[in-house]
Amino acid sequence: MDTTAIEYDTKHLDHLGIMAGICHEIGLVETIDAMLPTPSERKVSCGQVTLAMTLNGLGFTG
Repeated sequence: MDTTAIEYDTKHLDHLGIMAGICHEIGLVETIDAMLPTPSERKVSCGQVTLAMTLNGLGFTG
């Protein structure tokens, strides 16, 4: 029987990581940006703001 110790590296992935991944996968930011004009004086697009507000509303803090 092999008793070699195996080292594991774990990372904590909450629902926010899953939600961010799903939003990226479905192209949420790009879809919103395609529907709404983004004036040149804005630093972030409407899609980026929507994604940020969504993740913030779910509890993302940093």
